Amino acid sequence: MTDVREQPTWSPWRTVVWFGVVSLAADMVYEGARSITGPFLASLGASALVVGVVTGAGEAAALVLRLWSGPLADRSGRYWALTIVGYGLTVVCVPLMAVAPFLGGAGLAFGATMVLLERTGKAIRSPSKSALLAHAARSVGRGRGFAVHKALDQVGAFAGPLVVAGMVALTTHTWAGLAALAVPGVIALVLLAVIRARVPDMTVYDEPEAPLTSATGVRVGAPTKLPRDFRLFALSCAASTLGLMTFGIIGFHLADANLVRPALVPVVYAVAMGVEAISALATGFAYDRIGAKVLLVLPFLVAAVPLLALDDRLGLALTGVVVWGAAVGVQDSTVKALVADLVPSGRLATAYGVFAAFQGAAALAGGALAGWLYSGGRLDLVVVLGACQAVSLVLLAVVLRRRG
Repeated sequence: MTDVREQPTWSPWRTVVWFGVVSLAADMVYEGARSITGPFLASLGASALVVGVVTGAGEAAALVLRLWSGPLADRSGRYWALTIVGYGLTVVCVPLMAVAPFLGGAGLAFGATMVLLERTGKAIRSPSKSALLAHAARSVGRGRGFAVHKALDQVGAFAGPLVVAGMVALTTHTWAGLAALAVPGVIALVLLAVIRARVPDMTVYDEPEAPLTSATGVRVGAPTKLPRDFRLFALSCAASTLGLMTFGIIGFHLADANLVRPALVPVVYAVAMGVEAISALATGFAYDRIGAKVLLVLPFLVAAVPLLALDDRLGLALTGVVVWGAAVGVQDSTVKALVADLVPSGRLATAYGVFAAFQGAAALAGGALAGWLYSGGRLDLVVVLGACQAVSLVLLAVVLRRRG
């Protein structure tokens, strides 16, 4: 990179929107798979604990490994290459999950491996993709930019589970729904290549800053350590993630308690994805208008999830799914705007990687914790996860107060 920037061929909003369309297609793939992961692994012989560990470990892989991929992107400047490789892993691994039922006793191990590899693909691409998007969204408002991107992303997250549900209903085989997700995966890669050709350097959307080094893209004189406020915010979100159950556990409960037929679990997940999109838009636009204090709603949403979603009454359980979707909408979108505002632009991918590592460690512990407490006593689960949100709220309040 140099400090001489060419005029972009696309407007910032056009780039943000097309990035959102890529995520739309990609989300059809991996959210379609995630919507059925709990019942799918159960059909291969997994217990609630195994589902919790695999899905928790998957989220951990998707997050913790960004501690490596984020700094790698900033050091090498290969944001686009890492983004494309990461998406490629998802496009390959999800359809391969369809092979698991035909492998006999090895099916569960193979299916779990594909879940983990798909999440690894997300780890590889996410810091680079978020850094690229942060550059594109800078001039339109990062709250709005991330919100619009997330809303488009969630259209795919809504459509993917419906595709899976339709294929399962049509064929009575979950593997058929997973195999069908190869189509939107290929579309995502093609669209990504188009954006790469149009805007190879996303820093063209940035305002002029201090000179950049040609090798890494990190500003000369930029601090080697990430700011303290960023670290406190990462800890706050980690505590929040520790208490936010994966949908694998929620889906397992819906099927195990005979509240929803397994074939309809993806439909419930699709509804949650629709709520997530609305939540991301609402809090993202509010972030640009009233600031980061909008994030104070997150711990309260997360604390309500186990209380509602694990109830044995269908109405309350579905209400819990809606609250879960709202919480994930804030956690996966609006929090990223504050991350970008807390760190230097040349350290964005590193910051997103470190931030995700905090969340990933919490996701691994949280997945196992939720699976264990689910079997032993749901009141204990509600209390323990609620305590995590109290810690998250205190840390977030400290960050907001320090920012003035």
